[in-house]
Order: sequence, then structure tokens, then C-alpha cells
Amino acid sequence: MVKTAQISLKIRQGFILVFVLLVALPALFFSIGRAYHASLVEATEKTLEAHLYSLISEVEFLEDGLEMPRTILAPELNRINSDTFALIYQGQELIWYSESAINLSFSPIFDDDEAGAADFKLISYSGREFWQLSLTVILGNADYSQQAKFVLLKDNKALIKLMSGFRNTLISWTMIMGVIIAALMAIGFIWNARPLQRLDKEIKAIEAGKIEKITGLYPKELVTIKSDLNLLLDSQKRQKERYRASLSDLAHALKTPLAVLKSSELAKDHDAQEQLDRINAMIEHQLKRAATGASDTWKKQTIIKPILNSILNAMKKVYHGKEIIFNSQCDDKLAFLGDKTDLMEILGNLIDNACKACDTQVEINVRFDKHNTLQFEIEDDGPGIPEHQRSELLKRGSRLDTYEAGHGVGMAIVSDLVNSYHGNIEIGSSKFAGAKFLIEFNYDKN
Repeated sequence: MVKTAQISLKIRQGFILVFVLLVALPALFFSIGRAYHASLVEATEKTLEAHLYSLISEVEFLEDGLEMPRTILAPELNRINSDTFALIYQGQELIWYSESAINLSFSPIFDDDEAGAADFKLISYSGREFWQLSLTVILGNADYSQQAKFVLLKDNKALIKLMSGFRNTLISWTMIMGVIIAALMAIGFIWNARPLQRLDKEIKAIEAGKIEKITGLYPKELVTIKSDLNLLLDSQKRQKERYRASLSDLAHALKTPLAVLKSSELAKDHDAQEQLDRINAMIEHQLKRAATGASDTWKKQTIIKPILNSILNAMKKVYHGKEIIFNSQCDDKLAFLGDKTDLMEILGNLIDNACKACDTQVEINVRFDKHNTLQFEIEDDGPGIPEHQRSELLKRGSRLDTYEAGHGVGMAIVSDLVNSYHGNIEIGSSKFAGAKFLIEFNYDKN
């Protein structure tokens, strides 16, 4: 399962764009369509009301019924092919209809509403839909009055036609707006991402050792991050300088007494000389450990292949008498996120031990697996390392000269260096029946 924090900004922006294009714009399209349809229905009601009151004003009251002029004011009611119709009823009897209703082949059904109460609704007659406005009015004078039912109809096809045209126009504009929004969001993302890209470039430049601190101008949201990173760099630099000074003082402090002892009568004794050599090796080892702990490793990025080639060339010269066959696989672009000297120390010790232990063959494979892990695999065809001695070989304080066939020399240094980079080292059996050393550094940024 992918963690939310690991989703890239591009994918997040893509989700927003998909939401806008597939959810927000369709919802807006639907809402505008509904609003326009409601406005058409309201306009239809207002139009029918205007025709209704126009008809009422034109009605002439007669004792034997009602009379309407031959031509009424509303032109829509005078056209035979019109989509608007008017009818007047007394009771259930049709007593008048507009010229537009000559070809109307049905009689509308309406409720007996109270006088003065208008009713507007969508009705269906023989598969056709109409908007109907009906009103019962009382017509007459002080001596005589009678009721009449005014019914006005508007064919719903007119609204559907208007709605269809509007919807087609709305679709076109929605698609245009979708393209414009996508382009604006892409431009906005590129614009917003530029400060992050500049910050990333500066950090990579620091990792490569090209610059010492972040100096670019950034938006106020990134100013705090910039300041914190620069404070971290300054603190690390000061700490490194203090370590170097302390190490220099320690080296000078130990160098003279050790030189005196090595030149004294005590050093003539073989056992004493061996112990002095061990002390000297231990001092060198501990100084390397301290120096590694003080290094600003995150700022370094070392291409591996040139270092590996350099070490192999040296080993070919040192062990030319053994006629060792070296096989190595390493991509030109693979990089170790650490100090060049530390990488040379790790690979140099392991390959040197393999050369001492091997018969004729040493193989080195460097690869980057799908789990974002950098792997170094060094194998030889020597006698190998007994399983019960493998864990002991990497223990702190173990003697470095107790393992046969060369393995063990410098392994404590290698182990400490690997641990200082939060790596892992495993010892096993090679495909040549000798020893295999597998070192892994996980560069997965959680």
C-alpha cells in the first residue's frame, strides 16, 4: 500500500485536475442546465399569465354567454401553427378557443378549482406534454354574473428545443473551459513547483560538494525550510571542524609516546613489538571510526565505477603473481551516497581480503534493486569462512588477524563504516564455494 505522504505532487495535482474535469465541471454543467430549465419554465408561466390576463381583458359579457373579438392581442394565439393555445370553458363545455387551437384534437382535463385560484403544471395528452395554466374567474356585473374557466397551453417541445440548443452550447463551452482550466492548472503547477525545483537543485549541489549552503530566493512558505537547512549545514560544519581539531590533537598526543615505546628497549621483545603494533592498529582504527562519525555524509555523492576500477587496477598490480581473474559488473551511473574515502575503505578492504583468500577468481557485482537498495556483492573462490566464525568476524574488539586465508583484516573497520551509513553487511558462501560479502544501503526516502 502506498503511503499518502509518498504520493508525488504531480499525482496530487492530477487527482485535483481529474476531480475538476470529471466531477466539478459535470456538476456545474448539470446545475446550470437545471437552473436554465427552471428559468424557461418560469418564463413560460409568466408568458401564459400575460396571455391569460390579456384574454380576460378582451372578454365581453353577454346574458347568453361570452364573446371574444375575432383577433386577439396575443399574436401567438392567432397563428394556426403556433405552440400556444387558449380555451375557455363554462362547466365542461368549450365555449371559445383561439385560432391556434383549431387543430387541437383533445380536450384538456382540469380540476374544478376555486374562482381566482390559478393552477400551473406539466400535463400529458396522448403522448404530448404541455405546460397548462388554468384559472376560474367570475365575469358579469352587479345584476348578473357567471363563471368561466380559462385554460392556456404551451407545447413542451418548445422548451425542449430551447433546452437542447442551450445544452449543446453549454457542452461546447464546458469543454473549452475544461481545456482552459487544465492549461491554467498545469501552468500554475509548473509555476508553484519552480521554487521546489530550485531548492532541490541547490540541495543536490550541496550533496555534490559544489556549494556550502542554500542561497536562492524563495517564497515565504519555503524561507523557514531554507533557514533550517542552512542552520543544519552550519552546525554540521562546525561539528566537523571540532572533530577534526580533536582528532588532530589526539593523533599528535599519541604519536610521540608510541614512537618512544617503539624505539625503546621494550620494543626489542617480539611480544612487546606485537602489542605495540596492535595498539597502533587500534588507534588507527578508532580514529577512522571517529572521522567517519564526524563526516557530513549526506552532502556527498560518489560515482562508484571509477573507484571500483581504481581499486581493481591496484589489486592487479599487488597480486600480479596470483594471476587473479577479476569479474566486475557496475553501471556507470550508480552512486554511493557517502564520502569517497569511506567507499574506498570499504571496497578496498573487502576486495583486498578476497584477493588474499582466493585461488584464481574474484567477482564484484554492484546493483540497485527495485526496493531502492544499493548492493555490493564480493565473492571469491577461496576456502570460505566457517559459519560459526562469520558473526565473530564483524564483532567489535575481535582480533583482526585470527582468520585464515586473509579474511578478517580490516573487517571491523568495514563493519563500522557500513553501520555509520545505516547499511547492512552479511557474510555467506559464494557460488565458487568461497566467501561472499553482501553489503546493502537502503536509499528509500520515507
